[in-house]
Amino acid sequence: MYSEKVMDHFNNPRNVGEIENPSGVGTVGNAKCGDIMRMYFDIDDKGIIRDVKFKTFGCGAAVATSSMATELVKGKTVKEALEVTNKAVMEALDGLPPVKVHCSLLAEEAIHAALWDYAKKNDIVIEGLEEPVNDIAEKVEEEEY
Repeated sequence: MYSEKVMDHFNNPRNVGEIENPSGVGTVGNAKCGDIMRMYFDIDDKGIIRDVKFKTFGCGAAVATSSMATELVKGKTVKEALEVTNKAVMEALDGLPPVKVHCSLLAEEAIHAALWDYAKKNDIVIEGLEEPVNDIAEKVEEEEY
């Protein structure tokens, strides 16, 4: 059963779309369930995420976690965005069913992928940021499926 917040973010997703000429864009997927999430960041000269958009192909939980993740990073610094975990996304949505936890991992990895792209484009190092994976299935435990 989904929480009211999950249903709200699925039925009324925030920040849907793309950003033209983004500062960073990250795309990650999950080969086992077929979800694909792409996040676009517009980051200013001070390292603040001015705008964030997403496009997600997937289940309701994937859309909801994408929407909530964008809300959690918008207006934050790059460092603050890096600290947004899948657990933070789940908590902000008042939880997810165990079989949908991987959607929150997808959201966290999409944030990291967009930050990674931003860092590469600007030839900078973001302390604590590791190269993201393209397919989170390699990070997710088998029993979730």
